[in-house]
Amino acid sequence: MPTRADSAQLRLVVRIARMYHELGMRQTDIARELHVSQPRVSRLLKRAAEEGIVRTVVTAPEGTYTSLEEMVEERYGLAECIVVDSGEEEAEVDVALASAAATYLETTLTGGDVIGLSSWSATWLGAVEQLPAFRVAVAERVIQLFGGVGHPAVQVKATRLIDLLARATGAEAVFFPSPAVLGSRAAAAQLAEDPAVQRVMSLLPSVTIALVGIGSVEPSPLLRESGNMTTGTDTQDLVAAGAVGDVCLRFFDAEGRHVPTDYDARLVGADPEQLRVIPRRVAAAGGERKHAAVRAALLGHWVNVLITDVRTARALLAD
Repeated sequence: MPTRADSAQLRLVVRIARMYHELGMRQTDIARELHVSQPRVSRLLKRAAEEGIVRTVVTAPEGTYTSLEEMVEERYGLAECIVVDSGEEEAEVDVALASAAATYLETTLTGGDVIGLSSWSATWLGAVEQLPAFRVAVAERVIQLFGGVGHPAVQVKATRLIDLLARATGAEAVFFPSPAVLGSRAAAAQLAEDPAVQRVMSLLPSVTIALVGIGSVEPSPLLRESGNMTTGTDTQDLVAAGAVGDVCLRFFDAEGRHVPTDYDARLVGADPEQLRVIPRRVAAAGGERKHAAVRAALLGHWVNVLITDVRTARALLAD
């Protein structure tokens, strides 16, 4: 049986807990009203929590998915997963991801970063168009991770993306001075020796954060609009080799393993090793068409921060 002193102490603990948590009183005011010291109020509030008199419950508002994010992080070893609501159509997913990606940049770019950018991502273009200019410089450079692709009229979008991000962050824009995919291995090897290309390649080890998309073997609407430098023969070869998706045009199979093909040998840009050693590798990707590609990218550690939609996140946990 509890002693009278124990009962009195317990009543004091409950009273202080109610005054603090339910009435919103400050500890100093509680101490003055009850004629006890403020340190004693603090100790008794701690005891209330330890003994279960006070229980803290966090209720997630509608449209937030903290538990789902944590499960995806644990399953795939991610540094962070951000899950957003969206409609089911691909365009609706892109809009929702672009908004979340803009917010991510606004809150996590704090200064000194060198940003590597996949310049063929409709989602990142949408994000950067929403990004307000920072008051002070938060990045040193924005570096294009691989060369230009497709029709010149569409190449303007890639240039605009890099330029907008550089202006918003106060950084120097560094453009890749070549096409992404050449007609032959020999042409790609020769172009890789060009001093202008070598200068950009020499800057890649300095990249601290990469902003990338995750592509499927089926080309995205943006790549289709560009004229899509991946030919039908290339696509057949990639599918035959087991490719399911890409990051920066480096294709991988369902387990995330790099798929070396003739197409890969003709590509001028960051290679898989250079991409996967970048400390923060942020992908904004989702939608049903990309479920397999996103899962593979995570398994292969091509990215370690994922911004995605709720249906894709659930699909990642269902496999």
